[in-house]
Amino acid sequence: MPFSLKTSSKFVKIAEKLPAELKAALDKEVRAIGENPTLGKMKTGDLAGVRVHKFGFYGSLYLVAYEVDEDNETIYIYAVGGHENFYRDLKRYLSS
Repeated sequence: MPFSLKTSSKFVKIAEKLPAELKAALDKEVRAIGENPTLGKMKTGDLAGVRVHKFGFYGSLYLVAYEVDEDNETIYIYAVGGHENFYRDLKRYLSS
């Protein structure tokens, strides 16, 4: 049984601005995360507990940050974006 997905307001705001083809690719990747929560790499340090899944789209690398709550079978998706400043912005978002 797949995990249930909860998206943050930051993720929704960014996803709404993406082109339709990229939104479709992102949707496919998010469903894959729901089916296999260990898809992304576990981060350490300031982002301990957060996983980041990377995927390519027309030659560009995109990252999806999420956290898995095994007890409630829920995945919290925090952010999506290109690699530039992704981790810096994610740290700011999670600390606010």
